[in-house]
Amino acid sequence: QLHLVESGGGTVQPGGSLRLSCEPGGFTFDWYAIGWFRQAPGKEREGVSCISPSADSIYYLDSVKGRFMISRDNAKNTVYLQMNSLKPEDTGVYYCRTTVWGDEYWGQGTQVTVSS
Repeated sequence: QLHLVESGGGTVQPGGSLRLSCEPGGFTFDWYAIGWFRQAPGKEREGVSCISPSADSIYYLDSVKGRFMISRDNAKNTVYLQMNSLKPEDTGVYYCRTTVWGDEYWGQGTQVTVSS
């Protein structure tokens, strides 16, 4: 059964950094775009970043441009989200997502808390 697994969340102070990882189960990432989304308490889920299969097309939410960097290592079958200069408003549950043959798959999410 296809699934995604996120890891790397935690609690950091403002200005700190975290690196999230997204790994697939049951398939390989090579042919699929991968997106990172987040959901803060009481807010709708929003798209944070997305990377194409060959990493030649990348999207960032305006509020994270210059601070977050998405990357992928297809040999390790892993997509990363490096988050620097974190702010309290970056707090939320972060999810990775992909679409395989028209079916959407989400991970279980990893909590990121930015607090002093």
